[in-house]
Amino acid sequence: MVDASGVAMRIEVCLPIGVRRRQLSVHSLLLGMLLVQADGRPAHLSRVHAALSSLPEDDRLRLGVAVTWRSGRHELTYRQVEYTMSLVCSALSRQVPDGTPSQLLQQVVDALVEASIPQQWKSASGSYAVDWSDLETFSLPPSTKGGRCADMEASWGHRRGKGPGQKDELFFGYYFQLATMVNEESGAALPELVRRLLVTSCLIDPPPAFVGVLAAMVAEGAVLRDVLADSGYSHRRAEHWALPLRAMGASLVQDLHPSDRGTQGTHAGAVLFNGNLYCPATPKALFEIEPLSRQASEHEVVRHDETAAELARYKLGRVSRDDSDGYHRVACPAVLGKLRCPLRERSMALSYTRPAVFAPPEHPPACCRQQTVTVPAEVNAKTRQKHDYPSPAHRKSYARRTAVERSNSTAKDRATTDVSRGWCRLMGLTAVSVFLACLFVVRNERVLDAFAARQEEDERRRLLGLPPRTRRRRRTIDNLVATAHSPP
Repeated sequence: MVDASGVAMRIEVCLPIGVRRRQLSVHSLLLGMLLVQADGRPAHLSRVHAALSSLPEDDRLRLGVAVTWRSGRHELTYRQVEYTMSLVCSALSRQVPDGTPSQLLQQVVDALVEASIPQQWKSASGSYAVDWSDLETFSLPPSTKGGRCADMEASWGHRRGKGPGQKDELFFGYYFQLATMVNEESGAALPELVRRLLVTSCLIDPPPAFVGVLAAMVAEGAVLRDVLADSGYSHRRAEHWALPLRAMGASLVQDLHPSDRGTQGTHAGAVLFNGNLYCPATPKALFEIEPLSRQASEHEVVRHDETAAELARYKLGRVSRDDSDGYHRVACPAVLGKLRCPLRERSMALSYTRPAVFAPPEHPPACCRQQTVTVPAEVNAKTRQKHDYPSPAHRKSYARRTAVERSNSTAKDRATTDVSRGWCRLMGLTAVSVFLACLFVVRNERVLDAFAARQEEDERRRLLGLPPRTRRRRRTIDNLVATAHSPP
């Protein structure tokens, strides 16, 4: 993967040439960093030195870990590992740090992670789940406001609190963002591989920074279809997240922030609600629909889905695609045959199973007079998405976003690699980014191995006439109590 990415030579040509030839090459350094992560060790240079020194004799000679000088045989020292790493960080860092990676550093990280994805999976899906998480630096924070510390690129950020009832807490370090591949809505299962990674200072707003990473991925030939994100992304200004992604051809599937839910005004008389346009005669009770809670019962799910289906009857339907400027046209639901309205005479001949408008507006707006209405790009720019929110189709599609949560959890798994404070004792955005890229390269390899093992097991069970193996359902306290009081 180091050879396939081509990053070693790209970095090597940027390093200064000394009087004496450097023993440790960038190629061998990256290999040592990958070996450390494959063994589940912390991201310490002493561990890199130990991993390279423990290789077989032939590999040490080939990689320059052991060389023969005029004075005799010489083994790689820790100081030489530290020296090569310092040269790499100097070459990849910005001359004036601003909290974001340099163009060369981001290209190196992208190439490393991309090399871990086999060719057969590169075009298997164009849907990605994105999320950001915290990465605490080893440096202590400044003792005074505006003071200096060992890691000058780190900053204060917010993360989810670990204490009971604690909503969030402060930490000193960086944010890292991931784009994890997920299956298409009607596609087959695939390994959840991390395809892009971005590390920034906490002073940088994560969603706008990640737009550039996704744009570079599309420019390299990747296809962007569905992008799944939580309300932390959807609540940003439209020009910072939603509009650039739509310009790349992406369809958004996202959770809406509570401030963005509900009615948000009108356009041509149609009501703006949860990213769609609805008939002005829509019953107000239908606008009270909210996303289902995790503890919802079967009866609540059925009632919720019935309400969502009834609300869809009043939605103005698209009759054209977005043009080059982002404009499209929609038509009245009565014109489309979804409900009966006296303002549309033809609709009154529809079946009585469709809802009817009994009190149309006294002064009909444009959406009730015209056959179609033009919707500019700025209308529902932030909240518009692929499926009606919060319909069953949206709930099913959005459930794929848990893939990126699993990607984050593997990086923080105490059984393998725990990226909590002390995992990496190097300072600066560059060193952290390269080590984190090596971590997710190894993580992708583990995911591929596990996926292949599951596929083999399913095939074995199919040949034996057994059903595919399913995950064990989590049993809650309520399940256990109900079982205990059930009749024998």
